[in-house]
Amino acid sequence: MTAYDVGLLILRVALGLTLAAHGYNKFFGGGRIPGTARWFSSIGMKAGTFQALVAASTEVSAGLGLAAGLLTPIPAAGFVALMFVAAWTVHRPHGFFIINEGWEYVMVLAVGAVAVATLGPGQYSLDWLIFGHNWLDGWKGLGISVLLGLAGGIGQLLLFYRPPVKQEQQ
Repeated sequence: MTAYDVGLLILRVALGLTLAAHGYNKFFGGGRIPGTARWFSSIGMKAGTFQALVAASTEVSAGLGLAAGLLTPIPAAGFVALMFVAAWTVHRPHGFFIINEGWEYVMVLAVGAVAVATLGPGQYSLDWLIFGHNWLDGWKGLGISVLLGLAGGIGQLLLFYRPPVKQEQQ
């Protein structure tokens, strides 16, 4: 048992369960999928119900995948895609700090997931159990998580995001 592997386990579980909890909340908390769909539609995401289902499913699966260390660069790419879309649609206009609803928090989640994909999930992971080593860590893990994640996020914005038109005050 090394401190390195335990540290990666702590980081993976904290990041992963945080994101999975967000998805769980979209399914079972407050407004559930219909409420999330209305909110997504209000911020300019077309096909709100579809977006709510995709976001909730991706948050749960990417979160649990990262927490378990299973095919680690792929769930990390999910983090990047989700957080890129969240930063662009909701947090970007408010600056950096989360206290003002900025993009600081979503950046930390995405960067943390990319760091895990780059280092690999460590010995206490499903990747290690299945493959006997970190699966696609290093430069490959970094590239897959960032490039696949950005492609997914940008693709989603191009296909579904139409910012609401602000009404001029008279």
